[in-house]
Amino acid sequence: MVTGVDLVREQLLIAAGRPLTLRQRDVALRGVAIECRVNTEDPRRGFLPTPGVVEEFLPPGGPFTRVDTHGANGVSIGAEYDSLLAKVIVWAPDRDQAIARMRRALSEFHVSGRGICTTIGFLRDILDDARFREARHTTALADLMVAATS
Repeated sequence: MVTGVDLVREQLLIAAGRPLTLRQRDVALRGVAIECRVNTEDPRRGFLPTPGVVEEFLPPGGPFTRVDTHGANGVSIGAEYDSLLAKVIVWAPDRDQAIARMRRALSEFHVSGRGICTTIGFLRDILDDARFREARHTTALADLMVAATS
């Protein structure tokens, strides 16, 4: 999102024996991107998987928002495999706008089904945390937030 380069395409071309289509000097960084991974897990129960059938799946949209997902109405979510439901990626010219766009995207994302819980609310809490907003966080932030609610 910040380079405009499709890395997967480049990897596939290299695997097929083709040369890279660009050089390092051709890659320019622009703006800020944030990615949130929406899982079918319950943050209040140690992020245990929450299997079930998705009854409502409404991903966010709009400019500068991308959603990579296999989710849809009627999809069965098992407990045996990776609980990743979707990756939500937003881009903006600066960090504050990227956070605002991700907040909007997560507020628009609706997933429901009997027994299904997602990490959407937890991700919104992280975005609202002062340590995250001020870029003073570490990779321990999620653990600290879980401990604070226990």
